[in-house]
Amino acid sequence: MSSEAAPASRGVGVALILIGIGAFATSMNIGLDQYGRWGARLFPLGGSIALLGLGIAEIWGARPTPQSNKQHLPAILALLALSLGYVWAISAFGYLISTAFAAPVALYIFGLRNPLGLGAAAVLCPAIYHGTFFVALGVFPPLGKWFDLLDVIGGY
Repeated sequence: MSSEAAPASRGVGVALILIGIGAFATSMNIGLDQYGRWGARLFPLGGSIALLGLGIAEIWGARPTPQSNKQHLPAILALLALSLGYVWAISAFGYLISTAFAAPVALYIFGLRNPLGLGAAAVLCPAIYHGTFFVALGVFPPLGKWFDLLDVIGGY
């Protein structure tokens, strides 16, 4: 680690490490599947380890910067709000409906403005993710407490 590392870069690295540790601990609380395998725990653990690695890399490679660029701060805050709302929406309305709303909003935040592309994301993202995780990998989908589209279309 450089002794001249920028405090902001070190702070980001420490934050990533702490979030990674918290996510790792939380991931270990995810129950095993009906066969005793890690199942749904595997992907959050991978993300947790990635966060830890990114935090270490950020601290290790931190360099002084002339001035912080706050240009992307609104997008970062929008993504944070979207992620919190998305997690809440999944618990209330299930995975499919929540993803159908969150995917186009996330793409809009990242700069996609084409209405056709945003509409396609609202349909394709939930369908592709559902097929990948819940059908092909056999992960049990999070069901909504208030309403879940899987109850209507027939799914797990």
